[in-house]
Amino acid sequence: MRHDAHYVEELSGQRPTPVGRLIALEQLDPNPDQPRVEIGDLTELTASIREKGVLEPLLVKPAREPGRWMIIAGERRWRASKAAGLREVPCIEMDVDDRAVAEIALIENMQRKDLTPWEEADGLAALCERFGYTHEEVARKVGKSRSTVTEALSIATLPERIRGQCRRADISSKSLLLQVVRQPDEESMQHMLDEITNRGLTRDGARAVRRAIVNNGASGAASQAARPYTYSYTAPDRAYKLEVRFRRQQVQRTELIAALQTVIANLTSALTALGSDNDGERS
Repeated sequence: MRHDAHYVEELSGQRPTPVGRLIALEQLDPNPDQPRVEIGDLTELTASIREKGVLEPLLVKPAREPGRWMIIAGERRWRASKAAGLREVPCIEMDVDDRAVAEIALIENMQRKDLTPWEEADGLAALCERFGYTHEEVARKVGKSRSTVTEALSIATLPERIRGQCRRADISSKSLLLQVVRQPDEESMQHMLDEITNRGLTRDGARAVRRAIVNNGASGAASQAARPYTYSYTAPDRAYKLEVRFRRQQVQRTELIAALQTVIANLTSALTALGSDNDGERS
């Protein structure tokens, strides 16, 4: 993405012509209301700037303190430029109010390629709530399709309890989150979430469960779509895979832990006995 004058005018909704200039890094300050929480790894960006310089100007506005500017968009480039040893960076100075600053920062953040589904959902929701935009207006401003925006915004409506469980279970697949949020009520969402976490469902598996919930209700979903529960564990180096298969379709976490502890105890006993037999043969 490149920040030319037309792009800047469209984002800010202002008519004054932006001013391009080189500004010393020490005169720039980050936006305290920057929507991006995590800066991320700057290694590759720093190497690129060290070799080729800053190819995309930062968007800035004059700060209250004379001789200083606040970064509207481009904090990562600013930090990477510092790491690369630069003294100044190309900037586009804009005369915009706080509302426009917030809007531009949100929109630029939405155009990142490494957005998580949560960041995308919350960022788009902020544009709708703070500025009263329709889904179509948001789609046009961030350069995404209307359907993509609508899907992402639906994830933002997940109940806080369900959202927290999704995060703790490290469910970051947008397709799986959509299967959860498309349930008719929170109880059905919980049922879908349990199926995903307990059985390691893929998108297609989650869709099968969702169809069963829609057709038969959450109580009949397991009998229609679920198979006997299987716990699978693959070693990080993929040297081995462990599976524990139960007779039932629904297994509580405490039951799973107890079963695994029993397996470990039985294996330990078997290996101990095997070692004793081998010692007896050698003697």
